[in-house]
Amino acid sequence: MNLFHRLFCALGIAAASAAAAQAPGVSEREIVVGSIQDLSGPIALLGVPVRDGMQMRFDDANAAGGVHGRKLRLVVEDAGYDPKKGVLAARKLVQRDRVFAFLANLGTPVVMATMPLIVDAGRPHLFPFSPHESTYAPRHPLKFQMFAPYQDYMDAATRHMVQTHGYRKTCLLYQDDDYGLEVMKGVEAGLAKLQLPLAEKTSYKRGATDFSSQVARLRGAGCDFVVLATVVRETVAAVSEARRTGWNVDMLVTASGYSAQTHELGGKAVEGLYGVTVLPHPYEAGANGQLADWIRRYRERFGVAPNVWSAMGYTVADLFVKAADKVGRDLTVERFTAALETLHTPRDFFGGPEYRFSRDEHLGNRHGRIAQIRDGRWAILTDYLK
Repeated sequence: MNLFHRLFCALGIAAASAAAAQAPGVSEREIVVGSIQDLSGPIALLGVPVRDGMQMRFDDANAAGGVHGRKLRLVVEDAGYDPKKGVLAARKLVQRDRVFAFLANLGTPVVMATMPLIVDAGRPHLFPFSPHESTYAPRHPLKFQMFAPYQDYMDAATRHMVQTHGYRKTCLLYQDDDYGLEVMKGVEAGLAKLQLPLAEKTSYKRGATDFSSQVARLRGAGCDFVVLATVVRETVAAVSEARRTGWNVDMLVTASGYSAQTHELGGKAVEGLYGVTVLPHPYEAGANGQLADWIRRYRERFGVAPNVWSAMGYTVADLFVKAADKVGRDLTVERFTAALETLHTPRDFFGGPEYRFSRDEHLGNRHGRIAQIRDGRWAILTDYLK
């Protein structure tokens, strides 16, 4: 065997070894990322802007040459906020699309059903839109979260509201699933620290449109403050029902109901509604220069104004880009998660918090804010709660 032949064989063996070690979803030219959203169901109002925000950040990265020469490709599956469809979507993305990682999966019921499958397949499960404690704890090498858990931020938000306003009878309207139960735990924990009980609670099924019986029950219990574990449509329906009956009780909705669509759909009925959030809403009026440019580009790209879910989609995709860039050309799951464990980002042009991860802490942010709808738009009332 001559020298040229030996060299050719050695190069072939090296290339074959490299290909064998190549992470799923990573090729010479691209990185494939998967996401499970609701694009057609009861929370499509959230899923569509989340998808578009992520796509815009990946487009920006690709326009700048990609990540170490690889273009980013986002593959989104629509689960319609249905856990069973979510499982089918996760299997497709793992087996057929062979995605490198899952990013920003939407909805606690869907996330709880799909996360075990994703982790068992060895894929990073990143920043799901489900502030459930199990998305980062107990610590797992593949699970990372950037949103404070429902229990933490609703504990802090409930205490803040009760101490600020002196409420005596706090009540809860909650979605009858993992989302609602996690919120309930946070509300009860906050009240317990103030030595107060949860005066009344009532639930509804996902996708409900009639809240007359729930509102009547809470009003009959004499509640002077109602926490809403609802999403956008349900928030509007519940608050509108209360106002229709002349009940002007103060209400606080979780981050799942904090959206421009809430005041756009609810109009005058939702004036005064309180909400919990991480980011301020990206309104064009008063935006800083970088934010104003981002809003303009988003509107040109998608034909609509962005909302806070668009901004959060962009933010989670930005964290992915930063971590992948930190790895370098040799992108593997192990190198990616190690890079993410050293990632620390400053506050961005959206006005979001710093995000910081470590080997021992896979939750990048433990903060929340309280806002209120005033004159048809959300206004931040408090800075970070924790």
